[in-house]
Amino acid sequence: MPESRSLLGLPGETDLVTVDRAISEFRSGRPVLLRQDDRLAIALSAELADPDLVARLDALASGGAHLVLSAARLRRLGAKGREEAGIFALPSIDLERVETLALKIDGRMDAPIAPASALDEAALELARLSLVLPAVMLVYVTAEQIAAEPLIEVSTNAIGGYRAAQAATLKIVGRAPVPLEGASETEFVVFRGGEGLRDQVAIVVGKPDLSKAVPVRLHSACLTGDLFGSLKCDCGDQLRETVHWMAQNEGGILLYLDQEGRGNGISNKMRAYKLQSQGWDTYDADEVLGFDLDQRHFDFAATMLKQLGVAHVVALTNNPQKIGAIEAAGLEVAASQRVLGRPNAHNVRYLASKRDRAGHIIDMDALMARAAPTD
Repeated sequence: MPESRSLLGLPGETDLVTVDRAISEFRSGRPVLLRQDDRLAIALSAELADPDLVARLDALASGGAHLVLSAARLRRLGAKGREEAGIFALPSIDLERVETLALKIDGRMDAPIAPASALDEAALELARLSLVLPAVMLVYVTAEQIAAEPLIEVSTNAIGGYRAAQAATLKIVGRAPVPLEGASETEFVVFRGGEGLRDQVAIVVGKPDLSKAVPVRLHSACLTGDLFGSLKCDCGDQLRETVHWMAQNEGGILLYLDQEGRGNGISNKMRAYKLQSQGWDTYDADEVLGFDLDQRHFDFAATMLKQLGVAHVVALTNNPQKIGAIEAAGLEVAASQRVLGRPNAHNVRYLASKRDRAGHIIDMDALMARAAPTD
């Protein structure tokens, strides 16, 4: 099929527009039509499924539907050591069964797991991009079956290439001086793109020398910690102390990235918090919901730095994954430096989990020395 030119976008942008629309539909609980070559499948979020819509989908499926789950969720269902997504056959779409397999804490496998296809993997990626739980009902269809349905159609290739394409289209759309407490010479630079339809922000503190290694922190947004001072994490401390340190040490750049809840979104973060309040570890809570240790991608962050003229970095982070992502994107990491928050009774287990399970470089003795004294 020849490449289309229309008012929707220039050549090369059509896939981005289509995936953007598919994300909006999927996040709203409406079905999306996935295509891989000549294969078609209707995908519907298990989390957002409307019973009437599911009944119509079940009639269309004629016993051929299945439920796609992530490897993390399958491990929680009892598939120990599982590293690949898989599917459960749905002879009929029983919403109670779907909810048990996809959502319930005490859910367990009730049938064999079959391997996931490329269409299944694309459906899970669409769910992640939509910031809903990675659990999708899929029904294979023919073009004739859905000829009269007003479905958004998107290819598996477009979904698979979406994140990289978004990073490639990043551009600065606004910048202005914004004096901060303890860092009066600060500029906010807003980029459009990177993750879905969200904007990203670079905070340039002082006048960093771009000919040298620039102190840089990649900071994922944390509404609860950054804004409200939550005691469950150290994010707010890391954010403010990094800015103050940069202001006192010849400047630097903090990238404030819209990646709430390690990339899972604020609603899923609150679900994980609820599980943590019941005794679950932060990473186990995410796994119950179907998420692996960290869903974040940092390729677009490196693109932001390059557009700001940065080639060499001193990475202010405890997370080796961020260092590796910066290097993989073609920037030199000349050094790294730890960023400590303040431990308290509510976050010490969380901090230890980041060290022990995600490999964060955290000296717990040095951290505990920063704890507020107790009477």
